[in-house]
Amino acid sequence: MRVAFKMKFYEGKHYEYEKRHSNVYPELESLLKESGAKNYSIFLDEKTNILFGYVELESLEKWDKIPESKICQKWWAYMKDIMETNLDNSPISIRLKEVYHLD
Repeated sequence: MRVAFKMKFYEGKHYEYEKRHSNVYPELESLLKESGAKNYSIFLDEKTNILFGYVELESLEKWDKIPESKICQKWWAYMKDIMETNLDNSPISIRLKEVYHLD
């Protein structure tokens, strides 16, 4: 299963976003892998500060449980000062509908 989504960081936070993602918590990376996430990428539109995320999943149910983990919540708290977030610190993330795929 393929999932794509978009998020946005605050103006002027491009380098900080990249810096933090060059040092993602190892525990978070392990959780993502254990939850069946593969081929996970985040792309940046530098003109709009919009991030485009893409991930391949074994199970949407496992992916949707990741936010319940303490390590994910810790990451959100760490990122909230540079990204648009919800009240629980989760990034405002909009899932995108797949309209075409070529293998």
